[in-house]
Amino acid sequence: MPKRLLLCVLLAACAPLHAAPAPSLQALDALANDPYWIALGHYETGKLGGWRSYVDDSGFFLAEHGDSDPSAELSATLHALYQPAEAGDSHPQCVFPARTRWLREQLQLDDLPQPSCTEYQRWFDDIQPHRAVLIFPAAYLNSPSSMFGHTLLRIDQADVDANGTALLSYALNFGAYIEGMDNSMLYAWKGLMGGYPGLFSLVSYRAKLAEYSRLENRDLWEYQLNLTPAETARMIEHVWELKQVRFDYFFFDENCSFRLLELLEIARPGVALTAQFPLTAIPTDTVRAVKQAGMVERIDYRPSREKELLARASQLDETEQDWVLALADDSNLLQDNAFRGLALERRALIQDAAYRLVRYHATGAERDSVQAQRSFELLQAINRNPPGELSVARPELPENGHQSRTWQLGAGSRGDRSFAEYGLRMAYHDLNDNLAGFPLGAQIEILQFKLRQYEGNHWQLERLDLATIRSLTPRNRLLQPLSWQVAGGLERVPGTHEQRELVSHINGGAGGTWQLGDDTLAYAMATARLEHNSDFAAFIAPAAGFNSGLIWNNALGNLSVEAKGDYFLQGEVRRSLALNQQWEVTDNLGLRLSATRQFSQLQTPENELLLTLRWYHY
Repeated sequence: MPKRLLLCVLLAACAPLHAAPAPSLQALDALANDPYWIALGHYETGKLGGWRSYVDDSGFFLAEHGDSDPSAELSATLHALYQPAEAGDSHPQCVFPARTRWLREQLQLDDLPQPSCTEYQRWFDDIQPHRAVLIFPAAYLNSPSSMFGHTLLRIDQADVDANGTALLSYALNFGAYIEGMDNSMLYAWKGLMGGYPGLFSLVSYRAKLAEYSRLENRDLWEYQLNLTPAETARMIEHVWELKQVRFDYFFFDENCSFRLLELLEIARPGVALTAQFPLTAIPTDTVRAVKQAGMVERIDYRPSREKELLARASQLDETEQDWVLALADDSNLLQDNAFRGLALERRALIQDAAYRLVRYHATGAERDSVQAQRSFELLQAINRNPPGELSVARPELPENGHQSRTWQLGAGSRGDRSFAEYGLRMAYHDLNDNLAGFPLGAQIEILQFKLRQYEGNHWQLERLDLATIRSLTPRNRLLQPLSWQVAGGLERVPGTHEQRELVSHINGGAGGTWQLGDDTLAYAMATARLEHNSDFAAFIAPAAGFNSGLIWNNALGNLSVEAKGDYFLQGEVRRSLALNQQWEVTDNLGLRLSATRQFSQLQTPENELLLTLRWYHY
């Protein structure tokens, strides 16, 4: 962008300009504070007053202090639009088509020069924007950047429905630009602290679809928006202004979802979306906001490759699933007499499941000629004996789940002491929360604190969790996923002299989860823990342990029973038994009963009983 504007600056210095209009200062001031001009500059109210732009790229502004002065930027833009047309593609009208159109309409600028914006026009004609679809790839716990889900826009041409060419549409995405190979911990830290620049990009929707539903095995939800062709075009012309323009990228607020809401405000002036997210912009919350603004007219569901495989496998008994595993390992068994002795329609289902299993295991891996040949032979068998149409049950809409921030008010007792507990969790969901819109066995909690007020007005910080993440995906005959957990922060643990010490810790574990019924999971994990505890001689005390339990989604809500233990190298043994039952009063209101018994070599066992009202409210 700066290179394209360089010619503009030179022309401004060396060539006479057309006569720019001289609107009154009052008119200019009104335009500079118009919500649409504020949106075009991505301005927000500064912490100490005034304005600041989310854009962190000086090439986006024509005025010296345009990033903090909408009025100066408007005056500079108005002046620049009258530069000689000979500048061609570098003319400010070509670089800023959305600003140009809006100022022309507001000030009736009928005498503007007419530069030839060949590059922009070719780009716009290639996209042919007619309709926009908001795409939500569902949460994927095994990727730090995707654990909350993601949003992007698909830009459709006018004939996309008639010709069935949605895969040929463009995907408009905003994401962190990462150079090199940062590990997951560094990626998460830099994402939290704004260490990556964020950029808009337009890529093939087919490529994005493959990335999300195939490479990461994520469900996709497609929300067709009711934007008119004119509104969609207005949004895309502003996207041109943002090409290669950098924003700071933050996982929780200035992220993919927040940036797309800004674009929708450009498309439909007057709709208020970003103002609803002053602190965090969780993708499901932003989808809900778009829907509540009346901008969604249809919702389509694309299941992941894993969902399709499991749906096909659910039609098979154990013996038939054994055949699936065998054929996925050796396609020569297609000619085995025992296999050919099965009924034709059962063979069709088995072959199809085996093919899907082979393709599932090939996801993200380098091409293997043996595997490719096996896949081809299974596909040939499917073509000779096609199965019935696959039907995948559509899950609850993700935006129908509870809201992300949780306020907690509880009353309980520990031993012979009563207390009140006050809590706040910034995001997002735990194993006992209201289940609608979430998978059973998934937990993502970020920035949670709990403060207790004991009898005698004695206040105490009970815990401060930076992050607690669990992925309890059940194993089955065909797929054997690893369950895992990681957590870190501050918490109270049994200490000497019958006191409870506040310790810092980080812990994690891995193991397996098994489905005991449609609504029940059992899990068992080996764990490891590092703890800083003033009761221990060592600055950092390591421990090995276990974590096992049961989750049951029942008529009231979610019940969990959990046993865990930590065996420290210095001799301390800490174990606990816990039971939690949540009553889902409404989608955004829950009542939770928690009972815990804790054992430690440092003090006598203690019982705790707690009743908590949980309000899910952004």
